[in-house]
Amino acid sequence: MAVKRAPQRADLVLSGGGVKGIGLVGAVVALKDAGYDLERISGTSAGSLVGAVVAAATQQGELSSDELRELALSVPYRKFRDSGPIQSIPVLGTAWGLLRETGIYRGDFAYDWIRSELKNLGVKTFGDLAIDDKNLLPERRYRLVVTVADLTTGQLVRLPWDYRRVYGLDPDEQLVADAVRASMAIPFLFQPVTLETVAGQPCTLVDGGVLSNFPIDSFDRPDGAEPRWPTFGVAVVPYLPAPSAQQLIPGLGLLGCATPTFLESLITTMLVGHDQAHLSQPWVKVRAIQVDSTDVGVLDFDISRNEAEALYAKGYAATTEFLGSWDWFGYLDRFRRAHRVRG
Repeated sequence: MAVKRAPQRADLVLSGGGVKGIGLVGAVVALKDAGYDLERISGTSAGSLVGAVVAAATQQGELSSDELRELALSVPYRKFRDSGPIQSIPVLGTAWGLLRETGIYRGDFAYDWIRSELKNLGVKTFGDLAIDDKNLLPERRYRLVVTVADLTTGQLVRLPWDYRRVYGLDPDEQLVADAVRASMAIPFLFQPVTLETVAGQPCTLVDGGVLSNFPIDSFDRPDGAEPRWPTFGVAVVPYLPAPSAQQLIPGLGLLGCATPTFLESLITTMLVGHDQAHLSQPWVKVRAIQVDSTDVGVLDFDISRNEAEALYAKGYAATTEFLGSWDWFGYLDRFRRAHRVRG
């Protein structure tokens, strides 16, 4: 489908959403099929996983649309639930993981999977994702930025941008998989990641969605000048009904029952609740692709192939519909020229 007067380059912001991230890939492929070159990608949680793979593929010039689709549909989500010996015991394991204030699952399989996929694409450290763009601040010259919440310093950090400022570390030497794993550390579910500063202080990192699940302003220009090309955001947005009495029984869903639990509802609301209001703002909504993900839960690790394909298709369709009415110059006139809003 032709895109109305749009430049064929764009930056992309991908929201978190756990397993719902399959819908993000559908959106990415639709943008690629529409002729967009994705310059930089910002990702949170599931968005960081998708963003890392897409950024690596873009940097190395690999992975076709079909290959990206198949990769998204073949992610072994079931294996992401890698419990330890005690956690593998029903009820006791769940309680033990929560009482230790770490998480029910270790997250080792997810880490190994993303590290392996990035290695296949020739990417290990953020130095492999560096770009030569003199229009950007030096610390922002990377194809990927990952949103993480630092519980020790009490702030939102964007990696690799903040490695040197906050931790005194050389961003080029930091592993991309480490940052992605930290951004995927959903509180109570996956164990957090510890990052040691150059001074030896350990910092606890968790899912960036705790503070900002959909940071649509990630690539907005700090100098207030007009953007060179669009920044599109993709958010997997569920309908959040009020929980029933059954849903307020903690632990059942995490132990394999289909009914969402209080903990699952808490995590879902924590990660996406803020976005429901944020997306209603005109300057956000106009450049945000909203993918209906109601049929898939954030923690639906047992998602079937058919369900995954349906969610992927929704992401693709939502993006195609969005691009059909997208007006780059109309956006500039309304939000970036007359009002001089940053971006």
